[in-house]
Amino acid sequence: MARSSFLKTASVLLALQGLSTGQGTAPSTTVAAGGTATAFRPEFTIPSAADEGADLLPNINDPDAVNAQDVCPGYKASQVKEDERGLTAVLTLAGAPCNVYGNDVEGSSNTSWFIPPDMITRPQAESSFGDIDLEFNSGDEPSFWFSVTRGSTGDVLFSTEDTKLVYEDQFIEFVSTLPEDYTISGLGEHIHGLKLNSNYTATIFAADVGDPIDRNLYGSHPFYLETRYFETGSGNKTTPVKKSALDPRGYSHGHHVNHTRGHGHENGHENGTGNGSGGSPYESYAHGVYLRNTHGQEIKLESESLTWRTLGGSIDLFIYDGPTQPEVTKQYLKSIDALPAMQNYWGLGYHQCRWGYRNWTQLREIVQTFKDFDIPLETIWLDIDYMDQYRDFTLDPVAFPPSGVNEFFDWLHGNNQHFVPIVDAAIYIPNPQNASDAYDTYARGNESGTFLTNPDGSQYIGAVWPGYTVFPDWMSVNGQSWWVKEMVEWYKEVPFSGFWIDMNEVSSFCVGSCGSGNVTLNPVHPPFALPGEKGNVIYDFPEAFNITNATEAASASAAASSQAAENSLTAVPAPSTTSYLRTTPTPGVRNVNYPPYVINNVQDGADLAVHAVSPNATHANGVQEYDVHNIWGHQILNATYQGLLNVFPDKRPFIIGRSTFPGTGKWAGHWGGDNASKWYYMYFSIPQALSFSLFGIPMFGVDTCGFNGNTDAELCSRWMQLSAFFPFYRNHNTLSANSQEPFRWESVATAAKTAMQIRYSLLPYIYTLFHQAHTTGSTVMRALSWEFPNEPQLAGVDAQFLLGPNILVTPVLEPQVDTVNGVFPGIIDGESWYDWYTGEKVNAEAGVNTTIQAPLGHIPVFIRGGAVLPTQEPGYTTTDSRKNPWGLIVALNGDGDAEGSLYVDDGESLEPTESLEISFKAGDGQLKADVNGTWKDTNALGNVTILGVFDGIGELKLNGQSIGNGTVDYDKDTGVLKLSKLNELTKSGAWSASWTLSW
Repeated sequence: MARSSFLKTASVLLALQGLSTGQGTAPSTTVAAGGTATAFRPEFTIPSAADEGADLLPNINDPDAVNAQDVCPGYKASQVKEDERGLTAVLTLAGAPCNVYGNDVEGSSNTSWFIPPDMITRPQAESSFGDIDLEFNSGDEPSFWFSVTRGSTGDVLFSTEDTKLVYEDQFIEFVSTLPEDYTISGLGEHIHGLKLNSNYTATIFAADVGDPIDRNLYGSHPFYLETRYFETGSGNKTTPVKKSALDPRGYSHGHHVNHTRGHGHENGHENGTGNGSGGSPYESYAHGVYLRNTHGQEIKLESESLTWRTLGGSIDLFIYDGPTQPEVTKQYLKSIDALPAMQNYWGLGYHQCRWGYRNWTQLREIVQTFKDFDIPLETIWLDIDYMDQYRDFTLDPVAFPPSGVNEFFDWLHGNNQHFVPIVDAAIYIPNPQNASDAYDTYARGNESGTFLTNPDGSQYIGAVWPGYTVFPDWMSVNGQSWWVKEMVEWYKEVPFSGFWIDMNEVSSFCVGSCGSGNVTLNPVHPPFALPGEKGNVIYDFPEAFNITNATEAASASAAASSQAAENSLTAVPAPSTTSYLRTTPTPGVRNVNYPPYVINNVQDGADLAVHAVSPNATHANGVQEYDVHNIWGHQILNATYQGLLNVFPDKRPFIIGRSTFPGTGKWAGHWGGDNASKWYYMYFSIPQALSFSLFGIPMFGVDTCGFNGNTDAELCSRWMQLSAFFPFYRNHNTLSANSQEPFRWESVATAAKTAMQIRYSLLPYIYTLFHQAHTTGSTVMRALSWEFPNEPQLAGVDAQFLLGPNILVTPVLEPQVDTVNGVFPGIIDGESWYDWYTGEKVNAEAGVNTTIQAPLGHIPVFIRGGAVLPTQEPGYTTTDSRKNPWGLIVALNGDGDAEGSLYVDDGESLEPTESLEISFKAGDGQLKADVNGTWKDTNALGNVTILGVFDGIGELKLNGQSIGNGTVDYDKDTGVLKLSKLNELTKSGAWSASWTLSW
């Protein structure tokens, strides 16, 4: 049962829905003819000034900023009513209005304030609150406050006591205390270490920007996980253990130290609790916090407090009691109806893309070259090159003519391979003075009233790749159905397998409705040079070019980069020579274009309209973009999901999108955006992926080897191996950079094939993890601290990770080294680890780093003792793999036991009618497979490898039938028992019936 949210708090604070009446003036740029033509495209170029907004000073960097806590009165509660479901009250200002960054909401009679639409699922109250370990308290002195306490421990999880609630039409602020040395993750999207440090402000505002460190990015996820650590048996569960009280030895990259208690996990593992199962003197409790608000936000983390600020909306706050990370994540995802989408089996294969594939012929050559080098390739992707002048749902008539479609796709699909195109969020508006510029997709959308408007009702016209563009209005009556029809019709021309949605923040290359009055200039060139155009060619050397071991110490390692990044946003005084636009509240009017409170938006000048659709762009229902900007990307992914269901009825849609929001994971996966070919971006890909695990979007990956800039063989080799263990595995880079397909270097090709061999072998395990995520809300990629909550040093570890509960990956994240330091978690509680490559048991100490050999081309991978891993002999594609014999790896724990599971279906049905679920249990020299389900799989069991067999073996039998000596390879010294050539014994299918193997 999902332990819902903190609905009592929601009931109290929703009485403060404020007044929303005003509209701002549209920022716009009118461009006269006579702009700069380019040799690349002899068209009018939008001046760069079109994307320059106001110069604003973010509040957190403003030395003259007013502290709302000092000047605002807070609220008093009246008409308080309590029942078994919670508390309601009417809140009114406790003093004179402060109107500090907006107009104060004086009482609950103001009820027109924006509340998120129904598509943003609001957690609902459960029928019973009996098992919720949360207690609500409130008071009215000196003003209204509330707190949430964990009932079983007395630990205060969230408290606004001794602070002021500030509720204005363009500014909301509430403050909660935090314990010293807190451990918080989430509040995305940003590129940062997994553990958010104090003196950090997380800005949440969807932005089209190329992966800066510590700044707001594409997605908006106002959710965090907090874990608190206590000393077992201390009798005091209200005061978290301080860092100084813990073991001072830290793991790699100087990560913070903490502990937690253990809880059960998938595949049969259960961690110990406190001292009972090992020696850890600590336990922990985790909880989650979600603010259902679609506005721009900032969450300021200080040494012992959290300040949450939004640019409007309502306070709809939910707290999840956990008490472990797995439980928090499941509670959160179930409450917002967002269990992750079940992926197609083919989606777990390797994907290749680049901006710069020039035509069908070259695309076929790329695919064929992968085959020539025997590097598995599942899906080929195209960036905007394929489009006719960058217009959605078109093909370039010269480079990618429709006449070449049948030949290419018959060949590709005949190889059991797939194709995914990029599709952008903006729609080209044709030149009304040029009949040949007609664009049917626009015409159909315009006729059905599906595009955003200006406040005066005219069409909002921005600019993106094709020139002046309009933007779908997902709140219009016909917006989604129009998009679905465009997808259905385009599939008849281009038989795609899935969709890649880009630019959906939603991005615009100019401020305001810059195309108004200028459409007759279309098509126009963006206000910047494209990669590869004159004056914009990538000449830079790879990051580690000509580096030597002697100079390696002076280079920026991943760890140093991450530590520098964590401190990069310290507030600084405003330069005295800069003149900033400052606005003040106007009674009865909202200034949506330049709100009085300035969040630290990543775009130049912190202007919300720069490189984005303007805040006063208006939806069909009268709602302004200011109120719903952060869910535009979420909505187009929903529309795309519906479109793919229409194209492929009853099959799972495959979607990768850029801008996401809570709930997006039930429709789409996500990639990390426009990173660069730098070692630190490879490092940050791990905490990025772990954060999206928390957000319920497990299908995550990054542009492997880097998008921007030039990679080299060493970086690409390491990165291709690392990404092989990410759920979404794709190599992609930018136009004009050096090509970086893995076959470009022999060393990278070899390294990639080594890692792919492991990945494809583990596809049954990975697919099973996705089924568990889809049905329960569990995570696929996991932080060590989530799975092993007994160890103090793990809370900040994000240079290693787990794939599910049983595969530990310890990648090399810096150049010119042949070893890597890593921790083997759980040893303090008796866990065992085995080397993937040799099967030998790892000899490591608890609580310290171990130096692991990792020459170039080798990525350290380890199997957890107590696991049974289903495998399958790798094929070139996932289709080939699914036809091959099965295998099992049984890694015995210290007691000689192991457990695991396998889920099998057809790999593509939205709601499979037949499936198999197999549970494995090993112990006392036997392995039992319990088979349930009706799906027919005729592949034999080819081999079983058992690790940790140190006491010798007896007669080997499968269901009582002797296994011939020629199939047995046993090394007592290493404890590795390999049973092969079992095909004949299981020729009716490995899972045709339950069986027992004994040794």
